[in-house]
Amino acid sequence: MQESFERAYPFELADKLETEGNLTDDELKAVLLFDAPGFDEYLAGKARAVREKHYGKEVYLRGLIEFTNYCKNNCYYCGIRRGNANAERYRLSEDLILSCCDMGYELGFRTFVLQGGEDPYYTDELVVSIVSAIKERHPDCAVTLSIGEREKESYQKFFDAGAERYLLRHETADKAHYRMLHPDELSFDHRMQCLKNLKEIGYQVGTGMMVGSPYQTTEHLVKDLRFLKDFGPEMVGMGPFIPHHDTCFADSPAGTVEMTVRLLAVIRLLLPDVLLPATTALGTIDPIGREKGLLAGANVIMPNLSPADVRSKYLLYDNKKVTGDEAAEAVRDMTRRISSVGYEAVVARGDHANFRK
Repeated sequence: MQESFERAYPFELADKLETEGNLTDDELKAVLLFDAPGFDEYLAGKARAVREKHYGKEVYLRGLIEFTNYCKNNCYYCGIRRGNANAERYRLSEDLILSCCDMGYELGFRTFVLQGGEDPYYTDELVVSIVSAIKERHPDCAVTLSIGEREKESYQKFFDAGAERYLLRHETADKAHYRMLHPDELSFDHRMQCLKNLKEIGYQVGTGMMVGSPYQTTEHLVKDLRFLKDFGPEMVGMGPFIPHHDTCFADSPAGTVEMTVRLLAVIRLLLPDVLLPATTALGTIDPIGREKGLLAGANVIMPNLSPADVRSKYLLYDNKKVTGDEAAEAVRDMTRRISSVGYEAVVARGDHANFRK
């Protein structure tokens, strides 16, 4: 009888998470650790039902432009860290960034994600110029920035120029774990303050973590989930850790598809109307990883609009899923793959529920 109860308990927790949208830390840990046939399918089914209640069958496509792989930071896990002398560096000019947006607009995209390392070359004034130009040419589009830690005054300037969304992964919600992944020059407290500043300004804020990063424990993941629940981001970007050969974690094991997908489902149930990408990293460690993510509650995918000749240079980790296809062909392929699991690719702005117009 006791064994039967123990086997049923996590299924009951999945039911509770669906109905109440929350669990205790101990209950979250039990869900993450549970190992029994059928549990992941059961949990993913709950997540799909909640996702479809809020967003139907739509999967939002965001146009990703990786515009610089220079970075002033030296994060231990990252392939574009400043200490990696083997990285082939590049920067896109404002005109080239705008041409990527123009091409994306012709393909139907109404959201552009400008992502790069923390590159001092892109001053506040230059970022403002780029954002303003995109909004002037395409006023019906949303602009998302993912350019790391800046001071609140800088974030305000970008917001005033027209940037509506900002992605800044917290990476880990445990301060001691953060220290294991970053040099002393970087501050856990500053990272968290940046997230608070972004929310205070009025951005739609995205954050998230690596799954299976070095030294990560189940307790760390529970802290991540608790932080996400308390902070209430509009988007959670989360993918498996994948080692890069030019870092000190080159020989560390990668995160798993299974835990990443389980966490996607848990996050969908914790934050029912969150925007939740199925990331490139998930598609890198499993050829159908993004499809698995969609079937566990994810509802965003970011096709790459960067020029084909720089995509292979933006390598945060090894074996990144990179295609030399033209953007139009990549979108057609992604649309087909999304349809194969019963969903519909859309290129609309796809705002979070609190910001829909």
